[in-house]
Formats: sequence, structure tokens, C-alpha cells
Amino acid sequence: MEQRYDYIIVGAGSAGCVLADRLTESGEHSVLLLEAGGTDKSIFIQMPTALSYPMNTEKYAWQFETVEELGLDGRQLHCPRGKVLGGSSSINGMVYVRGHACDFDEWEAQGAQGWNYRSCLPYFRRAESWSGGEDEYRGGNGPVGTCNGNDMKRNPLYQAFIDAGKEAGYPETQDYNGFQQEGFGPMHMTVDGGVRASTSNAYLRRALKRPNLTLIKGVVARKILLEGKQAKGVEFEKSGNVIKALADKEVISSAGSVGSVQLLQLSGIGPKAVLDNAGVERVHDLPGVGENLQDHLEVYFQYHCTQPITLNSKLGLVSKGLIGTEWILTRKGLGATNHFESCAFIRSRKGLKWPNIQYHFLPAAMRYDGQAAFDGHGFQVHVGPNKPESRGTIAITSADPHAKPRIQFNYISTEQDKQDWRDCIRLTREILMQPAMDPFRGEEIQPGKHVTSDEAIDLWVKENVESAYHPSCSCKMGAEDDPMAVLDEACRVRGIERLRVVDSSIFPTIPNGNLNAPTIMVAERAADMILGKPAMATNQQPVWLDPNWQHTQRSGSPIRELD
Repeated sequence: MEQRYDYIIVGAGSAGCVLADRLTESGEHSVLLLEAGGTDKSIFIQMPTALSYPMNTEKYAWQFETVEELGLDGRQLHCPRGKVLGGSSSINGMVYVRGHACDFDEWEAQGAQGWNYRSCLPYFRRAESWSGGEDEYRGGNGPVGTCNGNDMKRNPLYQAFIDAGKEAGYPETQDYNGFQQEGFGPMHMTVDGGVRASTSNAYLRRALKRPNLTLIKGVVARKILLEGKQAKGVEFEKSGNVIKALADKEVISSAGSVGSVQLLQLSGIGPKAVLDNAGVERVHDLPGVGENLQDHLEVYFQYHCTQPITLNSKLGLVSKGLIGTEWILTRKGLGATNHFESCAFIRSRKGLKWPNIQYHFLPAAMRYDGQAAFDGHGFQVHVGPNKPESRGTIAITSADPHAKPRIQFNYISTEQDKQDWRDCIRLTREILMQPAMDPFRGEEIQPGKHVTSDEAIDLWVKENVESAYHPSCSCKMGAEDDPMAVLDEACRVRGIERLRVVDSSIFPTIPNGNLNAPTIMVAERAADMILGKPAMATNQQPVWLDPNWQHTQRSGSPIRELD
């Protein structure tokens, strides 16, 4: 069986749905979109509060695991990736963080020419409809609806966390996706009219109404078809049949930070040792495929709450039923939020130009599986350093496209990464001990007040840290003289014609924030490149940096310092 299209996109995820929409918009080009998963119509995907279900469901997510991580004393961490229309944008926590402007200037400094902040900002704006309205930083007419949530005014804990940050000497920010990331303020989410604003809802729904887009679900991509050093199409399995689809213009892998590595390596593109070990014939030696892997780690820092105002009272079946019913009828209430409605970005030490620690505040104390952590009321922050030095690898272990690849992040493998965690725990405790939290703060549940020494913090972090599910950077863009650069600045695979990668694997370095917003931005920008359109005009907007960043960890003095 053989089919022919102008473009073939592998993966209907955060990037693939954007590309499918933009490449079919004019009606000139025929596009085939291949997706391993199925429909995203489940209420557990569409209702924001149900976010822990799809992430832990085999039907909707690849349930990858890391190898035993030496930096975590041999623990293996869960690494789910979206396997459904919308990809990880259909299973994630819906937190909308673009990253700091300096993250994108860092991309350019690392060799991704033209990917500086002023060049990326127009594409962030093009993708977004911000509930607060359009301005120089935020978009007002884009496909992805973003908002502040709807519960912040009702629960005093959200504001108390922001006030505690100010009391600890940090700035307040009204819009961390705008002029000033650093500081404490309200958190933004990809929720539109009470419904998850995945790229499937935002982009793919409208694209599927066009006759020039063909979507095939439930497929296994076997390899990219190559003729010499030129991509000709994709071989995939569907219902037990092996099918070849040919691309007259380009093949684009948007299979994600794990899937794109796997597909390139299965196709004979990658490091010689990996391909030889897997028994795959080497077509193109590209040593960076699967290298440079980065991720964010986080812990739950938890306290008892002395007032009965937390979401711990809403975790029973009756409460969940009432929340679900209200959402089904009105798309409002606690069902319409991810509950992360205040947040912070801070620098952990002087000499850092931009923040490296991120806080998600949650007015509940829960476990990673979404169950109550204990009887009674509590609150927590999800926190961790966002600019790790540690780098990992992804490698196929056989030529079988059904086999899971080997994933090793080398978490907390440098001295600076260890020190960042020590600083993170101490700074977090100081913030949560400020007067603004006094009316609500009970005993510290975890880490526990005895966890104060370097050794105790190191041990607790190793035992309790989990992935924030932000694997990225495994097919990085870079300069021509960088032997580890997989892609050029136009997302083209170096040494192979008519083949691009467009997803979070292309980041040179991991941004200071969640990955969905920058992944969508990358796809918006890549779509213009693929179609040969001129780049949108650069947008030179000012960005706030602490004027004393070289000399102080924060500008203010805390109201209450810890002993």
C-alpha cells in the first residue's frame, strides 16, 4: 500500500497539531498526520481538574521509565509522554509558562541562530488568546486560550503565598509571561471557557475540517524512508499492515523529545555506537541524536493547614461527583481549573541573571498520584531548580519500533545541581515561614523540620524528588561547527535533505518553566520556515532584570529570617 502527500507529520501532539493546522491553512498542500494514540474526547482529558488521570493512563500516555538513576541512589522515575490527539498538551497540568526572555537569548548563544527572545515573542503572541487582552507581550487572537483561573479570589491561600514572597524580600509580578518573570504572582493556564486548551482543541479541530488534511490514528511509525541522504516518506504499521506513505516536499518528526529520537535512530540516523548496538543499519552518523537530554525535577513541600479551606476536603467521591456535575452543566467551578493559581520564579543565588527556581502553589496536600497525603487539611508547593547542569541520553536498544528506548537523565549529577537543591529547600522553608502564612500554617509535613543539614537535604531530595515531566533538548538545534547539533536553525536534520524535527527535542537548553508554551511557539515559527514565509517582524520589548542580580540573591530583606 502506498500513499503520497506534500508533507508527512509524525505525531499529533503539542507541535504536530500546530503544524497540521498551519500547513493546510492555505489549501495548497496535502498533509498526512500520523498519531500513535486515539481520540482525546474523554471527560478526564477535557475537564481541567481531572489532570492526574490521563497522565497515568496507558491509553493516553506512553508510560516510559528511566533507568536506575545513580544521582537518585538507583531510583527509576516515571516519564509519561502523550499518546493521544494533542499529545502531552492533552495530559499535562495545563500550566502556561513561556520561559524567561534570557532562555531564548541563551538558545541563540548556544548556536540556534535567530531564536532570540525578540524573534520568538511574535510567535508566542500569534499562538495565544490571553483572557486579559492583547498587549505588547500577550496575544489576543490566537488559537490557544489562556487565563488566570477562577479560584484565586475564593481561596485566601493563593494570595497568602504571594504576600509571603513579598515579605521574604522578593518582587511581585503581575504577568510572568510579560515584562517581568521574576517574582510572585498569579499563575496562568491553558484553559479556554473552562475546557483544556490542548493543541488538539485549539488547532487540530479546525484543521480536520479541511479536505487537504488526512489524519491516521493508532499507528506505529517504523522508520523514515530514505533514498541516500534524502527523506522520501514514512513506513508505519496500522492494524497489522505495514504501509508506506511518500512525501513530495518534506517529512517532519513531531513525535516528542523521546519519540523523535527513537524515530531518527530506527531510521539509521544517530550515534554509531547506539545504532550498532541496536542492530540498525547506519545511514547517517549524527552523534547528537539522543544526547543533551534535560528535564526538570520537583518535590512537594507540604504543611498542615490550620483552617478547613483546602482542597483536601474535596477529594472524596461525593465532592468529586458534585464538582464534575457542575463542570458538565456549566464548564465552571473547581472542575474548570488545574488549581495552580499562584506561583513564583526566583533566583537561588547571587550572580544569576534570571530565575532558576519555579514554584507552583496548590491549596491541598496530595501525593503524586492525586490521592490525599493524609487526613485533614494541608497545602503544598511544587518546587525545583529549572536550569540543571546534568545531561542525559535516549537510545534505542533494538530495531523493534515497539520496544521502549533506554532513557537516562543523569539527574543531580553535578555539584552545582546538588547545591541548587539545598538552596531550594532552605529558601522555600523561609518563604513559607513568613507572617502572611501564619494564619494557615500548621506543622511541616515534608521534608520535616529536622531536614536542615546538607546531608539530610541531599538524602531527602534523592528519596522524594520526581520528574516534572519536561524531557527535552534531545535533538538540539545548533551551529554548523557543533558536532552535537542535530538540527540547523531551520529545524532541518543536518546531512539529510527534506527532513525536519519540530517539537521540544529541538531546544538547545531547557527553559525556566513548563514546556508546552515554548513547544507551541517553536511549531508556529517552524511552520513559517517550512512554507518559506518571511519570519514575523521581531518585537523588541523591554524585559525586567533585577538591577542587583550580580551582587544579591534578592533585592529586599525578609521580614522573618530563619535561624
